[in-house]
Amino acid sequence: MKIWTSEHVFDHPWETVTTAAMQKYPNPMNPSVVGVDVLDRHIDASGKLHSHRLLSTEWGLPSIVKSIIGAARTKTYVQEHSVVDPVAKTMELKSTNISFTNMVSVDERLIYKPHPQDSEKTVLTQEAIITVKGVSLGSYLEGLMASTISSNANKSARLDGGYSGEQNKPGPCPRGAKTKAPLITQPVIRKGKVPKGPRSNGMGNT
Repeated sequence: MKIWTSEHVFDHPWETVTTAAMQKYPNPMNPSVVGVDVLDRHIDASGKLHSHRLLSTEWGLPSIVKSIIGAARTKTYVQEHSVVDPVAKTMELKSTNISFTNMVSVDERLIYKPHPQDSEKTVLTQEAIITVKGVSLGSYLEGLMASTISSNANKSARLDGGYSGEQNKPGPCPRGAKTKAPLITQPVIRKGKVPKGPRSNGMGNT
């Protein structure tokens, strides 16, 4: 088992960063996420926004890793649950792979909160627990996956920060970016079942 943690500070207020975080995928700046479907979204009696999304991801792993795990492809499905509390100003996301779970599990948790010393900044804390099962060089693969998660997290932070900046900047925004979006919305939801991941050779990713 490999545990990876990270912390990042955005130079934008919590409302702006969390809005950007909810809108950033899919995006050509981070092609590892190739699709996003909202399976459920609702606001509870206390005003918290609950979302259940399905992410289609593609990780480009070296050929030597594919040969070790016996996978010709690395496209996987990830389910994500998030809760946004506009009163306490917290946004928590939990995700886990649902493909190739007999080979690997990756559980991630992200929390966005206002910076304790500066309300115009936002702190993101992130944790991932990676477990590779039943293959040789498991520790090596866990370390490699942690490095990949770290790289994707850096891209994600740049996207969050970039979108946050664009939302506060006049003029046209880049392709894929959205502006002036409310923090809590009720979008059109594509209903559907969460697909079951294959249980043969392969690897799950978040």
